[in-house]
Amino acid sequence: MSKDRKIGLGRGLSALLNDNPDYSRGGNDRNNSNSITDNPSAALGAISHIKVNQVAVNPYQPRFEFDEDALRELSESIKLQGLIQPITVRQMGHDNYQLISGERRLRASKMAGFTEIPAYIRTADDQQMLEMALIENIQRENLNAIEVALSFQRMIEECAINQEELGDRVSKNRSTVTNYLRLLKLPPTIQAAIRDNKISMGHARALINVADPATQLFIFQEILDKDLSVRKVEDMVRSMKQTGIKPTSKEKKSDGISFQYQKIQDDLSSKFATKIKMKVQDGGKGSIEIPFLSDDDLSRILELLDW
Repeated sequence: MSKDRKIGLGRGLSALLNDNPDYSRGGNDRNNSNSITDNPSAALGAISHIKVNQVAVNPYQPRFEFDEDALRELSESIKLQGLIQPITVRQMGHDNYQLISGERRLRASKMAGFTEIPAYIRTADDQQMLEMALIENIQRENLNAIEVALSFQRMIEECAINQEELGDRVSKNRSTVTNYLRLLKLPPTIQAAIRDNKISMGHARALINVADPATQLFIFQEILDKDLSVRKVEDMVRSMKQTGIKPTSKEKKSDGISFQYQKIQDDLSSKFATKIKMKVQDGGKGSIEIPFLSDDDLSRILELLDW
């Protein structure tokens, strides 16, 4: 092994062991002579310091929102301790990179005022980009359940893999993957509530076992109104299955409307997250009643109506 090669290994080990104080503190006062590589573009697979303004965000990033308070905390930590874990990028051209994983670290480093950041440089095609971004986020970023479900769906559709293969790649069994994907069949209002942490994944798992959307919405409203626990919801669903009684069955029979109008009524109930009532007379005349629970609930409905 040549002398130059030994020096190169020494620098790499120093960086990995964080012996070099400039390694993790990234860029504002780092001397170029201490760089892991003087030419990052020639360092595929190694740890290099690259300029933050040369890194484009990952278009396959499954996370849509980042908690600003958490970013500020991470930024303060990076100011004090440096960035311990490098980001991962792929090279798109001379001194141009695209993020594979580590968007929170990149954002927090920018917030901390760093102009450079340690990075692993990899080669990856679009499918690998999507898979690595998804897996890294699921394992480390605590995506909400809807974001996970959308990411799973995207991998299946864009990477042409089945649920079992997807489960192998993200270290989850097929039933778990299936349950996440089934969330996307819930009414949009319930999906939004899962996304916004108004109901838990446990509540959602109980709701996906209910076939009728109107019944799902009824139970969802009960969860919100009565602050039902997951066990209470599971008991409610189990009771409905055993008795065959749906909470909206009596109302449906007394409505006296056709299946076509019933479908419209159910769709409106799903859209507005409240029990819509339609009254239809001979000749097609009728009315639609939209109940609301409070001034805030009325404002929510008016927004949906684009009022």
